[in-house]
Amino acid sequence: MKDDISTHSTAQSSRIHDSASKHVTGTADYTDDIPQPQGTLHAYLGVSNVAHATLHALDLTAVRAAAGVVGVLTADDVHGVNDISPTGQNDEPVFPTDKIEFHGQPLFAVIAETRDAARRAAELAQVDCTVLPHALDVGAAQDAGYPHVTAPLKLERGTVQDGFATAPNRLQGRITIGGQDHMYLEGHIAFAIPGEDDDVVVHCSTQHPSEAQHMVAHVLGVPSNAVTVNVRRMGGGFGGKESQMNLFCVVAAMAAKKWNRAVKIRPDRDQDMTATGKRHDFVVDYDVGFDDEGRIQAVDGCFAARCGYSSDLSGPVTDRALFHADNAYFYPHVRLTSRPMKTNTVSNTAFRGFGGPQGVVAAERMIEEIAYATGRDPLDVRKVNFYGDAGRDLTPYHQQVEDNVIGRLVDELEENAAYRSRRQDIITFNAGSKILKKGIALTPVKFGISFTATHYNQAGALVHVYSDGSIALNHGGTEMGQGLNTKVAQIVADAFGVDFERIKITKTTTEKVPNTSATAASSGSDLNGMAALNAVEQIKTRLVGFAVEKWGVTPEDVRFGPDLVQIGDQSVPFDSFIKQAYMARVQLSAAGFYKTPKIHWDRASGKGRPFYYYAYGASCSEVTIDTLTGEYRVDRTDILHDVGRSLNPVLDKGQVEGAFIQGMGWLTTEELWWDDAGRLRTHAPSTYKIPLASDRPRTFNVNLADWSENRELTIKRSKAVGEPPFMLGISVFEALSMAVASVADYKICPRLDAPATPERVLMAVARLQAGG
Repeated sequence: MKDDISTHSTAQSSRIHDSASKHVTGTADYTDDIPQPQGTLHAYLGVSNVAHATLHALDLTAVRAAAGVVGVLTADDVHGVNDISPTGQNDEPVFPTDKIEFHGQPLFAVIAETRDAARRAAELAQVDCTVLPHALDVGAAQDAGYPHVTAPLKLERGTVQDGFATAPNRLQGRITIGGQDHMYLEGHIAFAIPGEDDDVVVHCSTQHPSEAQHMVAHVLGVPSNAVTVNVRRMGGGFGGKESQMNLFCVVAAMAAKKWNRAVKIRPDRDQDMTATGKRHDFVVDYDVGFDDEGRIQAVDGCFAARCGYSSDLSGPVTDRALFHADNAYFYPHVRLTSRPMKTNTVSNTAFRGFGGPQGVVAAERMIEEIAYATGRDPLDVRKVNFYGDAGRDLTPYHQQVEDNVIGRLVDELEENAAYRSRRQDIITFNAGSKILKKGIALTPVKFGISFTATHYNQAGALVHVYSDGSIALNHGGTEMGQGLNTKVAQIVADAFGVDFERIKITKTTTEKVPNTSATAASSGSDLNGMAALNAVEQIKTRLVGFAVEKWGVTPEDVRFGPDLVQIGDQSVPFDSFIKQAYMARVQLSAAGFYKTPKIHWDRASGKGRPFYYYAYGASCSEVTIDTLTGEYRVDRTDILHDVGRSLNPVLDKGQVEGAFIQGMGWLTTEELWWDDAGRLRTHAPSTYKIPLASDRPRTFNVNLADWSENRELTIKRSKAVGEPPFMLGISVFEALSMAVASVADYKICPRLDAPATPERVLMAVARLQAGG
């Protein structure tokens, strides 16, 4: 088994995504494509039009009387527990009973013969409530004395005051980091089909089938074995479908059981955006001491987040922001605290990076501040602060950095991107250009891989070899376009020594693999690949035993592949070998399992090893801004990213490219804005700007570090690739800052807030031109 894990093999090759042709031809089946049984009903949510209020009563008379309406669901229809909190804090009701907490909060659901009828009827409700004052952002919540939605975390190492006392220089600052909508191509959707007794089958678009299963059972008041959740594929997830799908699954299942008819719920884009959580906004206050070379001596940081009305996943998200507030830098003395603030907005949730990007942005802002204060190139300040050898290798949470390759990555990218000469050319260009200004930045990423909730670091898989030699693969991960199924199937094909086409990848279902973890935290391939390999190894062990007995050879004489089994001097076609094994009553099915080793975490003390390993990357971006309008373009980006021994280089490069663009969008164009009444006004693609094809870098060079190998025993020595490259987009944010700073001869740090929209860039230029 060790050889199958560690050696480079045919599994580590560029293979097209298994559903790529289906995606582009429109033949890939999603939840909304499932044929509907006769009599299928449709649900739609009725929502609040105030941000905070005491709820007295709902008058749904007109709703029930509307054309096509079959009935409504309210909190009174919950037979189990009226709570879908993913962390069990009992603060997220399916439908509220006494208080409205945010504008757009679901209050009831309409069930009708058509979706259009349900949608129209939902507008007819009369809500009797007393409006209360509301707090929409971190500052307002703190001023109003709002509580934390979960207990804050503190990470501390060394003695911060001693560090400040000995540091020759010290500065304080604040950065506001905006949120982000997931903007997946496929919105939330659930399709429930009732069965006999307590049974119900829910087809949906979720990253966490087991959680959806448990939530449906919890609300219906039935055991989990009565609920089956199926996921064939998703049209994007990015964390937004980790916990937010619970509401839609529950509503569809409640209605299906009440009326004993299939029920589908699919909100339109506006309601999808207003009723579901997003990336957390952060306000970060930092205090940093440093020497004349820019070497950091002490850091004190407070990370306050807009969490929304309930806890959701805000505890682990704000924890993870602290875990990554060091990025690639060693802080001799450090104290980091979180403030997960309750607000009267939708409950924010998981998003690619899970709080980590906000922590990394804060780290890079401190580096930038130090660079301007010392008059040094920001890259030199970054390098002098990198994690290093013993004595400079301990994180704020007391995990030793044992696999550090950031120095080599950055040096290689610096040379290949010609960073030094281009920076000098840009400075020369800016000196002679009054209107257009350029900027360049090279930023690193160090990102820890594992769920910070240790118990989530487990996975299961099921592998069947049929008597004709065909193979069915099922695992607990979900496919959302990232190529997880392709990678795991490659692993299975390689382990058996057969062609990839022999593997049939089946839908994720709680009927086959129970108690699965979310496909999140970049762990999909790590966990499910190892679980699938474990299942294959069980089957191969039985097959080897069969061959030894039948042919009278030693186990070492039995080898698999290509598409045959070598038994001593004989070569038996795989199909024939499997048929003979079946006739000899060899078990050809196995359930595999894997749990990540070495990790542990004690939140109370702020110490442990929450991450199995780190993934690294670096990006260099060049931008041009127009100082009269604030508009800008990304001229060039060069990326070098560490994925260990890549399982599939073409899929991994695609993940890096997509993550960079999504990260760039978060920091530049994607702005969430609530009005004074608490209404989300950026609630559709018409008002919320994601990056377009025209926004990508004009020159875009992406390479994988082909010399890298994971020192830990991961699948094929690969590294995770889903989340780490998201933070590569920070290089664009930092390059914009340099371009702005050029109007004041690089003497002042612009302190741009994110997202750096053209308006913010223009205002930053104006402030510097005015002398501040």
